[in-house]
Amino acid sequence: QLQLVESGGGLVQPGGSLRPSCTASGERFSIYDMGWYRQAPGKQREVVARIMNVGSTDYADFVTGRFGISRDNDKNVVYLKMNRLKPEDTAVYYCNAKIKARPEYDYWGQGTQVTVSS
Repeated sequence: QLQLVESGGGLVQPGGSLRPSCTASGERFSIYDMGWYRQAPGKQREVVARIMNVGSTDYADFVTGRFGISRDNDKNVVYLKMNRLKPEDTAVYYCNAKIKARPEYDYWGQGTQVTVSS
């Protein structure tokens, strides 16, 4: 079982940057596929970026070229580097850990608020 704790959100001006992180406690972090999702008020939760246990990544079209996801398996941490932020990026950002084809291994953090506003 994993417990996930996000940190590093906050208030930033349009065009600015943030790097929230997600720290996992538990065993065998390296075998999990990790992802960042977001949910804005009145909208459904949507995937932002994912990094698989083998290191491959994929991104939602709306963040491609602006955001970067990375992981440090020695520290049990996954990062989301967010550049050129826009007001429409405002949302609660959630960290997710899962193992493919094993739905019993699907964990979420509590979320971190990111607000982009001048």
